[in-house]
Amino acid sequence: MANERSKILLKNYFGNRTFVKSDIESYNNLITLGLQKVIGELEDIEPTIIPHDIDELKIRFDNVRVAKPIIIEADGSERKIFPREARLRNISYSAQVMVDVSTHINGVQREVFQANIGKIPVMLKSDICHLKGLSKDQRTEVGEDPNDPGGYFIINGTERVLIAMEDLAPNTFFIEKASTGTSPFVGKLFSQRGAYRILHKMEQPKDGIFYLSFTRVSKIPIIVIIKALGLIKDEEITHFVSSKTDYDQVLVNLYNYTDIKTEEDALDYIAKKLRSTKPKEIRIQRMQETLDKYLLPHLGTSKEDRIYKAYNLCKMIKKFIRVSNGELPLDDRDHYANKRLKLSGELLEELFRTNLRSLVKDLLYNFQRIVKRGKFPSIKVIIRDKLLTNSIYSAMATGNWVGGRKGVSQRIQRVNHLDTISHLQRVVSPLSPSQENFAARALHPTHLGRLCPIETPEGTNIGLRKNLCLLAEVSMGLEKDERQKTMEALRNLGLRSVR
Repeated sequence: MANERSKILLKNYFGNRTFVKSDIESYNNLITLGLQKVIGELEDIEPTIIPHDIDELKIRFDNVRVAKPIIIEADGSERKIFPREARLRNISYSAQVMVDVSTHINGVQREVFQANIGKIPVMLKSDICHLKGLSKDQRTEVGEDPNDPGGYFIINGTERVLIAMEDLAPNTFFIEKASTGTSPFVGKLFSQRGAYRILHKMEQPKDGIFYLSFTRVSKIPIIVIIKALGLIKDEEITHFVSSKTDYDQVLVNLYNYTDIKTEEDALDYIAKKLRSTKPKEIRIQRMQETLDKYLLPHLGTSKEDRIYKAYNLCKMIKKFIRVSNGELPLDDRDHYANKRLKLSGELLEELFRTNLRSLVKDLLYNFQRIVKRGKFPSIKVIIRDKLLTNSIYSAMATGNWVGGRKGVSQRIQRVNHLDTISHLQRVVSPLSPSQENFAARALHPTHLGRLCPIETPEGTNIGLRKNLCLLAEVSMGLEKDERQKTMEALRNLGLRSVR
């Protein structure tokens, strides 16, 4: 009786789910939201060389769309293509990416058209795949294995799988014991916004002063940075940082910089510390740009976001003090709550973002080259869609990815069905196999139910190459409605939003 119930339960569970459900959801999320986000990150394209009779020219990309896979034959005819034909003809199973391109001359929109900027590989069984929604009999009719899970790509006739990348959670403040230097503890935060990923490092040497380092800024007193962001009054800083137990440490930091009364004083102090020799006005302006662009960019990069960055720095100081006082434990980097998995959607988004920028640079180069000859080119003519397509295909075919990573794309293993499922659920760590990293290789209690405790290779890759459990699923984050409900619940508990 128990066996019958188990069979019914498993049948119902796998009726709606597959082993690669998370990967397919990640790819669908890329198609519906990710590509549009990347296009939205592009600022207006402004050529530096324009015709003499034009004061201002801007090129804008909007509204990205992805079609279903088609093939264009030698005679120009178009028809849909199924994965089986892509395998047999050694071609890629991919779809065209279309965007709305508009030209604005002197603030007036002139040229608007739909442009094909390239092709993106299509994941089997995703929402834009022709196999989506087909029954087992229908999949057999089009030459597919009815039990094939999907979740992989076909590049030049070869089945390729993107291996999930394990990484430390971005935009999270971690505190650990320092291995070098005079500070007993060190706080680290990787601030990530689009293509930016900036390390922020917080220290407290023996003098008791909190110092912050990030891109272009090294060991600047954090109180000065907070004042430069607009939180000037010592009373306000104390309110956002201290409690009864840590008031003295905050007081020491505030006392050393009581002579800084305005934002300009703080910005000028930082600029001088960085040995800037430019005039005062330019020094202050450059420092404002640096703080906006490189300090906690995940919170925003505009002038209005400065005060929220100050609040977050106060929160970081408070956590650092509580950890150093023994009120809070050190952060465990190997705890799986502090890890994130980059699935196929996130990996392809990185690749698309990098190669889209190359496409924009090529567009600018071609436009300016033609303008130098005294002509005014149509944007439709100078967009080279093959540039983006070939770059993506090359990365998918070789496994060489953005940031110098290798082996991200691999040829799928077809020894048997279990081997295929195992390969589709593989997870790799970015740590080097040649280094010891004992803690990262060890089995952690939080792996239970998430990562298989047995399936890992012997040798240098042990513990760095893992596999998801068969029934493990990776969440895609909160939807907008869910986020609003969560915020409403927190407000009902008495929390007040600073925004």
